[in-house]
Formats: sequence, structure tokens, C-alpha cells
Amino acid sequence: MSLRTRDPKVSPSNCAQFRKYLPHIGCLWILSFLMPGASAFGYSDRTSTPRATPCTSATAACTEWIKLGSGSARSMVYRTYSLNARNADVHRALIMIHGTNRNADHYFSTATGAAFFAGALEDTVVIAPSFRSSDPGCMDKLQTDEISWSCRGDSWRSGGTSTSNKDLTSFDFVDELLRRLADKKVFPNLTAIVIAGHSAGGQFVSRYEMANHAQDNLGVAVSYVVANPSSYAWPDATRVLPIDDGSAENAVAGWKAETPHTKFSYGPFDATKAPDYDRWPYGLENRTTGYTVKMTDDQLKKQLVSRTTTYLLSQVDTLPLGGFDGSPSAMAQGATRRARGEAFVKYINEQLGAKSSVMIIPECGHNDRCVYTTAEALPVIFPKP
Repeated sequence: MSLRTRDPKVSPSNCAQFRKYLPHIGCLWILSFLMPGASAFGYSDRTSTPRATPCTSATAACTEWIKLGSGSARSMVYRTYSLNARNADVHRALIMIHGTNRNADHYFSTATGAAFFAGALEDTVVIAPSFRSSDPGCMDKLQTDEISWSCRGDSWRSGGTSTSNKDLTSFDFVDELLRRLADKKVFPNLTAIVIAGHSAGGQFVSRYEMANHAQDNLGVAVSYVVANPSSYAWPDATRVLPIDDGSAENAVAGWKAETPHTKFSYGPFDATKAPDYDRWPYGLENRTTGYTVKMTDDQLKKQLVSRTTTYLLSQVDTLPLGGFDGSPSAMAQGATRRARGEAFVKYINEQLGAKSSVMIIPECGHNDRCVYTTAEALPVIFPKP
């Protein structure tokens, strides 16, 4: 990541003041990544004393349990402010979804670091939900009554049903968070919610955006920021043709450009190469369980094109690293994460009438902290209240 945005006023002698809110981040990281003042992103300097101090350490002190369903089932979140105590100073919310390692603590640190750089810690509640699982593919150690989310197939990434409670899905978890944030008795001045995720978290957000039926009745604006997922739920059986920028060699060489590639062609896919290429969560077919089971294809497509979504694609995320999905169904969408995202956004915008934005984040690879703390991303994940 470039250091061209470093704030010249920051020095080792005054770095301690920044660690007041971010004790988990070292001074070297702050000095390397701090942006040139909150005003650069449209946020005015704040001189009044906040009523509550944001909790920014990825420790038990900053966690809260969220009860789901009618019983005692619960899941945990990291959060900067209580989700139960009235807070009139909060104007925004950022829900940050973790990656395949289910490391919500790391993503909470990334999100609070980004909020600090944007000058948004005091008026934004940052939340990092934890989708832990006792599935053989994950084997997390769960707390009493903690929900175990599915790690395989239609998993937590795609609104899959809990392995410990058949009446709950992973998307229900975020639905509950949205309802709590929209409660005017707790957050009377909250006007915007952003749901963001990187890698496997990006898969979650891209599918939740098209599937959830919670946002329309909230009375609060909701937007989505999808970063570097390995796959998408394609809205029909069409896929990228292996010509032009859809070819493997051109996709891998795509790191040289800082603007999105648009030279993609689409057409029918040879299902003999990947029989499951259009089944959920890679496509819309075979939705037999989970959150989307009662939704029609048309409902999913309508919500996909109507909701405010920005896709963040790292300039050099062109190698099969970091849990890259190399399955035939994923490879049908493109050779690299970057190419898959570019092709998907072009298709839904031009063929379905979506108005989604795509941004190439310069000099970043498959790294959530690089993506979400860069100057280009901050106004997207912390929109003006």
C-alpha cells in the first residue's frame, strides 16, 4: 500500500495520543497508514466530549451476546458501543463480517482502525459478528448456548441453517443486528448502516445483500461493501466466456491496471465442466434449505439490482492465495478474484440494470486491512451522516 497519504503532522513523539482509542495497533502501523485528517473525508473536527468512550480492544470487554430465536441460543459480537444503552451520539453503524478463519477479533481491529482514520469512532458504532462453528470443517470451541453455524455447503457464508438450531440461519443473525440498530430508543440519531466484508465475509455480504428481507422496513438507509470474495451467486446460468479479459492469462496479468477491466463476453456455460456451477451458493438453483429457500429467483434478482452496493477489488488480488476457491463452480466465474468481481459487476449493471459501483484499490492484495484502511475506501464505509 502506498504511503503517499501519510499525515506529515504525525510523529513518534505524539503517536501515543492515537493509541488512546487503538491500543491494539502499534505506532509504526499508525505512522504508515494514517490519513491526512478527518476533514479530507468530509468529517468535521469534533471538540465536544462524547457521552461514551468507544470500546476498541478486541477483548472480552468489547463483546456482547446477541440472543436469537425464542430460546437461549446466542451468538457473540465485538462492538464499540453497547447495543442496549441509549446513545444519541451515534449517527452511523458499520457491521464488518470476518473471513473464512472466523476471526472476528481481527476484523474488529481492522474496522476500528478504519473508523479512527476516518475520524468516525465517536459517532459510529462498529460491530464485528462472530460466526463460530463446531462443524468438522471448523471445530471452534463454543460457549454455553452459543450457536454453531454451518461451515460446509450452504454455510454461514450464504445464509445456511445453523447446525445446532434448525430454525436459525446465519442471515438471521445480521437481521437481528439491523433491528437493534434501527431501534430509536437506543440509537435515536442513527441514519446509515453499512454492511461490509472481505473474502469469505465478502461472499456473505454479496449474498445477504440480494437475499435479506429486513432492510426495507427499517427506516434507516442500508448499503453494502463487498471486498474480494472468491465467488458470487450469479443471477442466471450465463457465465464469462474464456476470451478477451476472461482468459486466465489476461486475468492474472490484470494487476497492472488500476482501473476496472470491462472487456468481458458472456454466454452459455458448458455444464459438463462443472455440473453444480449454477447451484446455490454459486447460482440460484437448488435452494432447498437456509434463508433463501422461500424466495423466488425474481425476488433475489430484484433486490440484487435495487440495493446500494460498492465492490472493492484489490489491484493485485490475482493469485490463488488466502483460501482461494479453485473449485470448478468458482472457476466458471473467472480465473482470479479480481476478474470474477469485475465480470460480475459489469454483468449485473449492463444486463440487469443494477447501479453498483466497483473500485480497484491500488497496490493491495488479498488483505482486509490494506483494503479497508485505504483512503479510497473510507468514505464508502463511513458515509456522511
